[in-house]
Amino acid sequence: MNQDILFPLFLSIKVASIATFIASTIGILFAKYMARKNGIFTTLLDSFCTLPLVLPPTVLGYYIILLLGKKGIIGSWLFEIGIQLMFTWQGATIACTVVIFPLVYKYARTAFTQVDTKLEQSARTLGSCEIKIFFTISLPLAWKGIMVGIILAFARGLGEFGATLMIAGNIPYKTQTLALAIYDAFQNGNDSRATLLVIITSLICITILCLAELLLGKRKYA
Repeated sequence: MNQDILFPLFLSIKVASIATFIASTIGILFAKYMARKNGIFTTLLDSFCTLPLVLPPTVLGYYIILLLGKKGIIGSWLFEIGIQLMFTWQGATIACTVVIFPLVYKYARTAFTQVDTKLEQSARTLGSCEIKIFFTISLPLAWKGIMVGIILAFARGLGEFGATLMIAGNIPYKTQTLALAIYDAFQNGNDSRATLLVIITSLICITILCLAELLLGKRKYA
């Protein structure tokens, strides 16, 4: 494979991996906090965390630009200290993190709500602190559902297009991910490259989905 194929492939894997790690770290902790919360505020907060799943990519990208752009709320301050996120792979990573966060959060919250509260309460009665309870009881019992969310988030990150295009652009050998490379090849009439990239992306996603299904236990293999 030439560089036109390898660069988008490795960049997509790097961006999706880092974004999945960040989204998973924040999403799992937040999901544990929200797992058994109720009330109007909790409902609003849960809706806000899920919003990236339903917002059009262009709207989501625009919000990120308002936040991190050169004249954005945070971006203007970052620009003053020499940090530029627009049209960089780091910007693509941030966009990807925002897009995939709801997948990790939703699966993790569902998994934590299914953990037997009696086990957690018993540990508290025996004097265990909340951190110890989280790592020795809650997380091990919820890991299967959490891992499915993480795997699906990674797959979604590999195919992220809209928000990434708005934040990072489509710069060959700099910010061009698999999805952007496919779009670019199609636009330029390079059908052979587009087809190869589509096949590679499809095979990776099929493998990831099979892994998620195995973790869910929907299929049993001898």
